[in-house]
Amino acid sequence: MNSYRWDAHDYEKNSAQQRQWAQELLQKLELRGNETILDIGCGDGKITAEIATLLPAGSITGIDLSEEMIALARQRFPSLIYPNLHFQKADAASLPFEAEFTVIFSNAALHWISDNRPVVNGMSRSLKSGGRILLQMGGKGNAAEIVAVLDKMIQSPGWSEYFADFRFPYGFFSQSEYEVWLRQAGLKPGRVELVPKDMVHPGRAGLLGWLRTTWLPYTQRVPESKREGFLDELADTYLIDHPLDEQGQVHVRMVRLEVEAVKV
Repeated sequence: MNSYRWDAHDYEKNSAQQRQWAQELLQKLELRGNETILDIGCGDGKITAEIATLLPAGSITGIDLSEEMIALARQRFPSLIYPNLHFQKADAASLPFEAEFTVIFSNAALHWISDNRPVVNGMSRSLKSGGRILLQMGGKGNAAEIVAVLDKMIQSPGWSEYFADFRFPYGFFSQSEYEVWLRQAGLKPGRVELVPKDMVHPGRAGLLGWLRTTWLPYTQRVPESKREGFLDELADTYLIDHPLDEQGQVHVRMVRLEVEAVKV
């Protein structure tokens, strides 16, 4: 899995929509309170800590590849206050666990890995028999209108020199692709579904905050001195065809892939 230079504090300020979707996903976990849970791609740890409060007789481990994210999560949610919560740096594509968890949860993380097959195999290894997974990630067609603007920009004279060997970095998968990988890994698919979502940002500044903190495979190719100009062009070009609504908000059409499965 690629390791980008995350600004954990900036992400924390500009990830309200991801947090809202995670809380919606949490309702589908239907916890008893004694589970041992792995949260893949825990980021700043907010949701992981929220889950920890639902586990009076259980525990949760949050992993992320970003040292900055793990450091912030440990700072925000210390073990003295959350004794059943643990954070560690780990790569989702090579999970270091063996039959340790009854539940694996992940929100807005696994689309960062262009090949999810090793992730699915690792989840199967990490689960106890009868354990289950609940995942949400960018799915096929996700943020297509943002991607279309980026596709044109990175081929334009002003930016193409920084994207000479660029390959699309995200894994936005279909239901059928993921179902095959689940079965191959010994996981029985339950609900595997593409879910349309409306991502809402508070004006141009909110859109810029999201673009700046989450489209790192593009922005970190551009020299830092030109990065703000790149983001301004991306936001302004998008807003030509998708102007602010009457409340001054920006809408981005997203598609999430939600995955539920059980280890047989």
